[in-house]
Amino acid sequence: MYNSIQNKNIVLCVCGGIAAYKAVELLRLLVRHGAAVRVVMTENAVEFVGRLTFEAISGRPVCTTFFGRAADPSIKHIVWAEEADAVIVAPATANIIGKLANGIADDAISTFMLAVTSFKIICPAMNTHMYENRAVQRNLDILESDGFFIMEPESGDLACGTTGPGRLPDPESIIDRLNSLITSKDFSGRKVLVTAGPTREPVDPVRFISNPSSGRMGFAVAKAAEQRGAEVVLITGPVSLPDPPRITTLRVNTAMEMADVVFEYMDKSDIIIKTAAVSDYRPVDPAEHKIKKGKETITLSMQKTRDILKELGKNKKDRILVGFAAETENLEQYAQQKLREKNLDLIVGNIVGSSSSSGFQSETNKVTLFFKDGAKQSLPLMEKEDVANAILQSILDQKFASQVYSPPLFKPVK
Repeated sequence: MYNSIQNKNIVLCVCGGIAAYKAVELLRLLVRHGAAVRVVMTENAVEFVGRLTFEAISGRPVCTTFFGRAADPSIKHIVWAEEADAVIVAPATANIIGKLANGIADDAISTFMLAVTSFKIICPAMNTHMYENRAVQRNLDILESDGFFIMEPESGDLACGTTGPGRLPDPESIIDRLNSLITSKDFSGRKVLVTAGPTREPVDPVRFISNPSSGRMGFAVAKAAEQRGAEVVLITGPVSLPDPPRITTLRVNTAMEMADVVFEYMDKSDIIIKTAAVSDYRPVDPAEHKIKKGKETITLSMQKTRDILKELGKNKKDRILVGFAAETENLEQYAQQKLREKNLDLIVGNIVGSSSSSGFQSETNKVTLFFKDGAKQSLPLMEKEDVANAILQSILDQKFASQVYSPPLFKPVK
């Protein structure tokens, strides 16, 4: 299965700051994604979080010095640097930023970093005034010009009592940046339109008809496509997920609003992946004011909403069109029917409601891919990010990929 982090050699460098505790969560996520992680800590970092915590999660000894007696006679900082696919410095203190910007090598991390030739991600975390200091900003500019990837710190309340920029970026955001750097850009030059989430059809000003879609699947597809080099537009219904970085995100509420925006961007897209759970019906005449409790029963008159996917299929030309089918029964029958009737190249089907680990609201999904040539592929239960990459990989692997792609686009990033 496609996973850009799996089996990659990642070195996590932890410096001495209160945000060192967040590096534990970052390490856990890296291991969860299948990376082989080595940890280097400064002596000050050990004062904040014990090395045993990192050793237990990584399954490897933690390095705090490259000197002294050891069973391994190799020059560690050179060997580790040569084997690393990427290095993350989190938290990166003002001290280590200054050292790296000026080529100083007087501890384990600064010495190791001088030998690294792979991707280097710097995640600053410090007091707001320290971060905004001209010297620190100058050093960050130097690192960026030297090829380091600098992540902007988050703003908020800091441990020192100040409020402002200086918080370590969320570990998930760091993983996202890592994915973007080391993922092969096999979708480079392509424009991908993704829809996500539910729609809400108002009954009155305070009530609506909707479904439990969280938007996670669509957001995962959008992020995976961006990481693989595509220019992505994400159209989402009302969800609680933040806008993904480097993706044009447009938020709508109703099926009508989603249709309007989808057709506005259709002609600008090579590939359309429609994961949104759009309402099939909407109230004919929503009440102007809140409906008060009174009658024992009330009747809502409903009418069909615009069939976005079917209209896309009628006008898709040489675009790749992917749909989703969330069913409670007869998955293959309904998915194949939808595939034919809506002129899709691929439909992703799954059974909802039978398991909390798959479908709406879950972080995992178990799907079957149905292709227009009659082939199908059942995938095991996996993270939605992995499902997203499986879908994108299928677009590349199947015969219909020749409609859009040409070999020069498949060169991996170096």
